[in-house]
Amino acid sequence: MTRRSAEWFDARVSSTTPDEARVVSASRDVAADAATLFELIADPERQPRWDGNDNLAGAAPGQRVTAAGQVFRTTLTTGSVRENHVVEFSEGRRIAWRPATEGEPPAGHLWRWELEPLGPSLTRVTHTYDWTQLTDEQRLPRARATGPEELRASVDRLAELAESSDPVTG
Repeated sequence: MTRRSAEWFDARVSSTTPDEARVVSASRDVAADAATLFELIADPERQPRWDGNDNLAGAAPGQRVTAAGQVFRTTLTTGSVRENHVVEFSEGRRIAWRPATEGEPPAGHLWRWELEPLGPSLTRVTHTYDWTQLTDEQRLPRARATGPEELRASVDRLAELAESSDPVTG
C-alpha cells in the first residue's frame, strides 16, 4: 500500500518524568519536494501562513534564515515581538530555533523542523517541540498544553500550502 501525505501521521512523546512529556513530535509524508518545504519554513515572513498555534501575526520580509547563529523576529497576535535564535541549520534539511522575549535570552524551549526527502516530490516532515530546559513558570502551562496534535496542525497546514499549485506565493 502506498502512503499518501494525508494518510500518514506519527506522533512521538518522550518524557523526563512519568507524567509530563517535555519533547513531542509529529511527522507526516508530504507530496512536495524538500526545497519547497524548507523555503516555507526558513522564511519567517511565510510562517504565519502555516502556524498551527495561530499565534503568529507576521514577520518582516528579508529575514530568510541561512545559518545557525542568526536571529529572526516575528510579531505575535498579542503584538509582542519574539526573537528566534537559530541553533541548528542545514539548508533544505533541518532548522531549529529557541524563541525569546525581545531583548531577553531564550527561555529554554526549542522548535525544530526536519525534512527527509523520500523521492523527487515526497518528503517526510518532522516537527518537534522540546521544552526540557524551560524553567519560566509563566510559560509552563502553555508548554504543557502543546502536544503532538498542535504540532500536527502546523505540519498539516505546511503540507496543504506546499502541495498547492503555487506554494511560495500561495
